[in-house]
Amino acid sequence: MKRSERLADMTKFLMERPHTLIALPFFAKRYGAAKSSISEDLAILKHTLASNEDGILETVAGAAGGVRYIPFLGQKPAEKYLKDLAGRIQDSSRILPGGFLYLSDILGGPYDLEMIGKLIATRYAYANIEAVMTVETRGISLANAVASYLNVPAVTARKRSKVTEGATVSVNYMSSSTSRVAKMELPTRALDKDTNVLIVDDFMKGGGTLDGMRQLVKEFDCQVAGVCVLCETEYEEERKIKDYVSLVNIDQIDSEKEIVLAQPGNFLTRTNFDRF
Repeated sequence: MKRSERLADMTKFLMERPHTLIALPFFAKRYGAAKSSISEDLAILKHTLASNEDGILETVAGAAGGVRYIPFLGQKPAEKYLKDLAGRIQDSSRILPGGFLYLSDILGGPYDLEMIGKLIATRYAYANIEAVMTVETRGISLANAVASYLNVPAVTARKRSKVTEGATVSVNYMSSSTSRVAKMELPTRALDKDTNVLIVDDFMKGGGTLDGMRQLVKEFDCQVAGVCVLCETEYEEERKIKDYVSLVNIDQIDSEKEIVLAQPGNFLTRTNFDRF
């Protein structure tokens, strides 16, 4: 196999298995090549990823060592995408009753899900995340995108349990959007004890729903390793969640004047890009 062919196949193999340590002898056997040649191939791949700020190739020394691909975006591509995303969210035609915005095209678009998933995975690449959690329904595609880049399971809390999920654990929480007590449930098999959980959602006002998920995580004797939302909007009262990361900050939604003002959230200031 030519080097160009090896590089193409090796890149595909590693990107399909993010955060997975692959031993060098595996590649040597797979391509019938010397370890020295494989090391040279990996050096080329590592340099290319770093130059494009589109991923990190980590090498681990020792008998149990190897190489693994870490999905990771650099600061420049992250800033460029978030500015573009905030600009698209400012479209006044997105305004919905109750101060919400139409985001289904973003949450269902392959390119946007790819970028959002990789961005959030970048922020938590080294946070030892073991599961990604969200609540139905609009956060499901978002959680799946993030989980795929972190290579961990995605779990979904539901407002009403399904018979196919078996026994569940439920909590009551105060919904910030409706100012009413609501309930969410999670199957008892969804999380193992002491799991590090990343909570993600599409939209945050007062943080009531996120707080409900945080309560659920604690009911399973697990730890909340992070909270991240696609969009946050202004909220007059004190939020129930204070330590969080947002990709887009919506400063204003004025239904009467048909104005939406948005800008990149705190993601850029709360992410360490110094990995390349």
